[in-house]
Amino acid sequence: MKNWFGLQEQKKVKMMKPFQFFVAIAIFQIFTACQSGTSDPKKSAAAPTSNFEIPAPRVSNFKTNPAHNLQQHIESLWPVLMPNLPADATFLPVPRPFLVSSGQATEFYYFDSYFTMLGWQAAGRRDLVENMVENFAHLIDKYGHVPSGNRSYFLGRSQPPFFSLMVKMLDEMTPKTGTAPPLVRYFLQMEKEYAFWMSGWADLKEDFTAKNRVVRVQEGYFMNRYFDETATSRPEAKVFDEKIAAGNPSRPAAEIYQNLRAAGESGWNLSSRWCAEGANLGTVQTADLLPVDLNCLMWHLELTLSEAATAAGEPKKAQRYGLLAFDRRRIMRTMFFEKSSNWYQDFNWHDRNLTGNPTLAGMFPLFFDFPDKLEADAVAKTLETKFLRPGGLVCTLQKTGQNWDAPFGFAPLIWVSIEGLRKAGHEKLATEIKKRWLENCTNVFKRTGKILEKYDVENLQTASGGGNYAGQDGFGWTNGVLLKLILEK
Repeated sequence: MKNWFGLQEQKKVKMMKPFQFFVAIAIFQIFTACQSGTSDPKKSAAAPTSNFEIPAPRVSNFKTNPAHNLQQHIESLWPVLMPNLPADATFLPVPRPFLVSSGQATEFYYFDSYFTMLGWQAAGRRDLVENMVENFAHLIDKYGHVPSGNRSYFLGRSQPPFFSLMVKMLDEMTPKTGTAPPLVRYFLQMEKEYAFWMSGWADLKEDFTAKNRVVRVQEGYFMNRYFDETATSRPEAKVFDEKIAAGNPSRPAAEIYQNLRAAGESGWNLSSRWCAEGANLGTVQTADLLPVDLNCLMWHLELTLSEAATAAGEPKKAQRYGLLAFDRRRIMRTMFFEKSSNWYQDFNWHDRNLTGNPTLAGMFPLFFDFPDKLEADAVAKTLETKFLRPGGLVCTLQKTGQNWDAPFGFAPLIWVSIEGLRKAGHEKLATEIKKRWLENCTNVFKRTGKILEKYDVENLQTASGGGNYAGQDGFGWTNGVLLKLILEK
């Protein structure tokens, strides 16, 4: 068997530790599934699609105050984005107030929420941060994972697992008293989420085989991918998905649908990042890829679980989760980094090669402080020469007309890049990106009175900057990142 990562050089007893711990995870999965009533992911994967209707958008009567600056506008929007919504057939209720992404939205999304919460953190709104952590903990307890959004037709897929970062945020904002800190309070929910993402590992007997969201890369070692157990068109995008499948009759429609669903789970919906042939969505191959950002987030989850286990007085668990995090980081530095381009890329586990398609997801290793100095310096240089534009950073280097491609920039990736550069000691470049992004967002706000989902970072004269929600009041993750950057000392 090929030694892809140098892992076989370890002593056998060390190689068995991750495997033994995964056995414990399998037992834990059965236990938590019984608690939450979701022992079979397929049973909760999709709501009935007969007579399916997209929920009607809300009507917002909010009016932008022309006297407000950007910060004042953001602060005035929080009540607009925290509606009291009546339950309907597909709504998944949660116990606390929540924030939606835009003035017309009727549900909240997992990926969006962490970056919105950054603004609350900067403003000292611990109450709002705790509300969202409680809501996500509730969803994990009830369904075994966090759905993409709190709608039943999203139950088959999650989104990038930011829950451990949310818990850490709340922990940092919570005064140290005699009560259990958030790290301990939400330890079980973090374990449940980890069990969800690792479900199916025990059935993988050969290297580079996959089940659910897990890919075995070597005996005892596993990485993660985006996936959805359901192989039908997405109920909320049925016409769109079926049009793509009809335009590619040589490929099974079920295969296209499943990969589109996986792309939806990624939060990058849609992008050349997931396609074998750039703009051709008929070649979508999300499930064949090990995404660099997802596996960074899984590393953080493992590391946070180790820290939480220590705080909870469970040293054996702490050691084992720590070992899993250590091994994942080591594999990632070997597997995802391409020296010729000095960039972290997604890995095609089916072809056993990097995709050769650099995207801004390659900044997640710096955000989590993975690389050594030489590697981080090389990545920073690539970022400046390849991705930097007059209005910020492009999310990919390809122009395809898709949402997550050039010429667009998104607040979550801007924040990840700025923070990653700071951790790598590249404060000057981080400051320049911050300056360009703030100017771009401010200028669009002055022209339109809106804050948007995404921005054109190449042509700063576009009417509204771009985005699917250009006519709506929002946008949650942009608001959060902007407020975080504005309030920084």
